[in-house]
Amino acid sequence: MSDAALYFKFEIVSPERVVLKADAKQVSIPTVDGEITVLPLHIPLVSLLKSGVIEVILADGGRDVMAVSGGLVEILANKVVVLADSAERAEELNEAAIETAKVKAEELKEQARHEDSVEFARLSALIERETARSSALKRWKKLKNIN
Repeated sequence: MSDAALYFKFEIVSPERVVLKADAKQVSIPTVDGEITVLPLHIPLVSLLKSGVIEVILADGGRDVMAVSGGLVEILANKVVVLADSAERAEELNEAAIETAKVKAEELKEQARHEDSVEFARLSALIERETARSSALKRWKKLKNIN
């Protein structure tokens, strides 16, 4: 078996930047149909993303964790490209800022519940995003044995 069959090219891009571009052995991705795990030579697939955590096992054995909200993923036999509405590496996240944003969004959502269905939906999506960011940070800390 060639080395190319042991890993694939992985890229995650947000409108602001390339978040990660690396060779990977495995990646777990939250899609609207459920979480999928991609290994080398995966069947081709295109799917919509939902807010959640992406975890990558890199070709060198390292791991990376990212929070995403929305977008799509294209999977080819030797390449996975994630085009995310927003994406952040867990190591870049601030736990206190996440919690503050989440609490504020929950308060505003409660107010919007009776007044504005569009605002209610926007705030619900924001809460999902903050929850994904929090989950990514917790998973990364667990991987790195950080309290």
